[in-house]
Amino acid sequence: MKDFEKQFKQEDLTSVGAPIFTCKAKIKGEDREAKLCASIEEAIKRSGLKDGMTISFHHAFRGGDLLINTVMNIIAKMGFKDLTLASSSLASVHDPIIEHIKSGVVTQIYTSGLRSKLGEAISKGLMKNPVQIHSHGGRVHLLQTGELKIDVAFLGVPVCDAFGNANGYSGRSKCGSLGYAKIDAQFAKYVIVLTESLEAYPNVPASLHQDEVDAVVVVDEVGDPSKIGAGETRMTTNPKELLLAGHTAKVIEHSGLFKEGFSLQTGTGGASLATTVYLSEKMEEKGIHASFGLGGITGTMVYMLKRGLIKTLLDVQSFDEFAAKSLGENKNHIEISANEYANPSSKGAATRQLDIVVLSALEVDLDFNVNVITGSKGLLRGASGGHSDTAADAKLSIIVAPLTRGRIPTVTKRVNTIVTPGATVDVVVTDQGIAVNPKNVELKERLKKAGLQVVEMQELYERAIVLCGVPSEIKYTDKVVAVIRYRDGSIIDVVRQLA
Repeated sequence: MKDFEKQFKQEDLTSVGAPIFTCKAKIKGEDREAKLCASIEEAIKRSGLKDGMTISFHHAFRGGDLLINTVMNIIAKMGFKDLTLASSSLASVHDPIIEHIKSGVVTQIYTSGLRSKLGEAISKGLMKNPVQIHSHGGRVHLLQTGELKIDVAFLGVPVCDAFGNANGYSGRSKCGSLGYAKIDAQFAKYVIVLTESLEAYPNVPASLHQDEVDAVVVVDEVGDPSKIGAGETRMTTNPKELLLAGHTAKVIEHSGLFKEGFSLQTGTGGASLATTVYLSEKMEEKGIHASFGLGGITGTMVYMLKRGLIKTLLDVQSFDEFAAKSLGENKNHIEISANEYANPSSKGAATRQLDIVVLSALEVDLDFNVNVITGSKGLLRGASGGHSDTAADAKLSIIVAPLTRGRIPTVTKRVNTIVTPGATVDVVVTDQGIAVNPKNVELKERLKKAGLQVVEMQELYERAIVLCGVPSEIKYTDKVVAVIRYRDGSIIDVVRQLA
């Protein structure tokens, strides 16, 4: 015992613990240990960011994000070069990244989606290195395998305390679930939280926790929540979309899975939202209740939760103000991480418990392959998202799309880019017929017996060609501008530079 007492020195206690930067700050009138930095520049300096490293952002604010451009401008002014940008997704608001690519600040991108001028510029050969396009679940897989290593994560939140406890469902700019940010906080070597409001410690419940966060910076704005679902999460009045929604609801009703305790995920487009409404009416009529709703959660799902039609919502991303508000108020509205949502390497992805998923498409081909990333002109203009994740795991994956958009066929002989393989797709619903994957013999007979207009995919293709003609072939060069990664990290397709 005396030998032990000689080894133990009281003064050594002060050195115990992780080497984090803290300072004394006045929090609600009291001196408290804090991780506050006076500016984004100071936080970047303390992070140890160097040329060639990887930085990340989350996309909870989608089109309303105000941080990526701000942080990238600061990083550029500080003189950093050759960085990998690993944002969970990129929207049209991020077009200014083009200039950072031209100047050599960004030389590699990992993302789920590319759109607008940025997608167009990359499609035309802006970058030397091809962009790596991953699914939401696949991003976590890449982080777990170590292919993608985040050095510094910049995570925007509406509220946080000075020690790093943050959430997205309180404060002025509510974005709701931080399901993607939670992954960055877990895997990044250095985590910087950017917050609009500094709350008293402890700010709980917390989505991002104090033991994951290295620095906190107070900023004026992190995002505009009104633009999270702008143009996408709107209830449709379009007759064609309403027709599609009606057909989809009937497919679900007669699928054999529409029974007490079924689970579902629906998308954010007009037809998907209308499908949710039609389905809720049918559930009330038949006295059927769903066990859970999954994925990006919208106000229509919240409506079903409040009506008791769904027992639980598992929310990886809140798509509108109703979902963001509900997450903070309803105990049955649960925030989950992208790992819990859809990572194929997870010990328990929620997609594996999913019965029905309703998904959209830019193109579908004769083999049921789906393209959600490149448009009819071959430009990058979409996102992989959770498309391939949910199609692979759900018992019934339904693709909903009009047969034609304007004079452009949606059903083609071969999609421009495969994002979701046809082997994981069960049904394609169009306004001019429903095609069932040949592997689903029983489902096909169920839908026929219910009086639905079931046709062969070849017939849909021929109708599209009659209406639109054969599309002109897109001219490409040999240069690969984007690599499409399947959810397990394998390469499922590539996008080549437009000629």
